[in-house]
Amino acid sequence: MGNLLSDTQVIPLRWNDYDRYGHLNNCKFVDISQEARIAFMQENFADQEQEFGVFVRHVEVDYLRPVMPDTKKVTVDTTVTEIGNTSFKTTQDLKDRHGNVCGVVKTVLVAVDLSTAAPREITQQERGILTAGSGE
Repeated sequence: MGNLLSDTQVIPLRWNDYDRYGHLNNCKFVDISQEARIAFMQENFADQEQEFGVFVRHVEVDYLRPVMPDTKKVTVDTTVTEIGNTSFKTTQDLKDRHGNVCGVVKTVLVAVDLSTAAPREITQQERGILTAGSGE
């Protein structure tokens, strides 16, 4: 398998993303990772006129350090780390304005038939895109 796909998104933070302690609320790590993952899928599939329905099967978050209010945008580096028959895994590093990794979000995404919501195999074309190829 070739190089696995990676992507970087910059997600602006909103004032209500912070909790009363002045740092990014822990639940926002999942929201931000999802926002970056949606942009990642849009750029790599929808913009190439590929419909690739996926459902999130599992999410795991490691909180490494707080994101302080001096950070107005979080950089999210998304990397495909594994591709199976019907699912793939991503790891996302959420970084503050200083480049510190503040959280790591690992997600298992399952390819689905959008008409039935049933799992299906990842096609060769989809696998090609996920391995940083053109998908052709």
